[in-house]
Amino acid sequence: MIRRQRLRGRITAGLYNRLVSNSFEIGPVEVGGGKLFLIAGPCVIESETHVRRMADAIQRITADLDIPYIFKASYDKANRTSVKSFRGPGLVEGTRILGRVARETGLPVLTDVHEPGHCEIAAQAVDVLQIPAFLCRQTDLLVAAGKTGRAVNIKKGQFVAPWDMVHPVEKVRSTGNERVFLTERGVSFGYNTLVVDYRSLPVMRQMAPVVFDGTHSVQQPSAAGGVSGGQSEFIPLLARAAVAAGIDGLFLEVHDDPANAKSDGANALDLKLLQPLLERLLAIHSATCGGADAR
Repeated sequence: MIRRQRLRGRITAGLYNRLVSNSFEIGPVEVGGGKLFLIAGPCVIESETHVRRMADAIQRITADLDIPYIFKASYDKANRTSVKSFRGPGLVEGTRILGRVARETGLPVLTDVHEPGHCEIAAQAVDVLQIPAFLCRQTDLLVAAGKTGRAVNIKKGQFVAPWDMVHPVEKVRSTGNERVFLTERGVSFGYNTLVVDYRSLPVMRQMAPVVFDGTHSVQQPSAAGGVSGGQSEFIPLLARAAVAAGIDGLFLEVHDDPANAKSDGANALDLKLLQPLLERLLAIHSATCGGADAR
């Protein structure tokens, strides 16, 4: 056991030395530069009207607080628990909607991709391609996303050790694309439960800028009769701890009516709670000098 741990340490240390990243920009948002940024929006595109309403509402809040902001929404939720669950408008219509949001609001936009063939199409509409946690080891998908030249956000799999995320990062960077960051979203802990190991944040920060997903981290996968449950009351607690630990950015799924959301409503943050939460997080970030000491 001890020998195996030492070997793992030597391997990962060598990769870290090659992969330590600098900051980069996504439009007006600097990733890894010391200023806390936000990725937020509804889980899935429910309608063009709803997406635009959410983008405008969150943009007003972040502008007032001077928080760099990336809008997020999915055109297709391909990993829903049940075949009967709502998935979204699909690639063609979804990317049209997201492209319009980007043009009309001036916001950078993020969406997830599930297949290599979707990457080039999605990249024409959005600024960030997100690799879902369940797919974070899929080499063809990571390489295809990297080749688009868009920034790539890799969500750490619920089944992956933080030091092993060095390999997905290396797959993207093998394409020459250095604009990659990682998102922590909890690790499987028994059935239908996730927990957050905050040690993962500084470990992964040695590889790339790190974001904390405060909403999927409180998810209870497949625990609500064919859909995922969640404990949204713990979002502020986990987010405060992550900011104090020195994250670069925060990821939140936000909805103006979580009880009636078409996807992940149980673990979404209610829009009306967003501004007071961000105000507290900014105070923590300021008090810890952007988390520099924690890194």
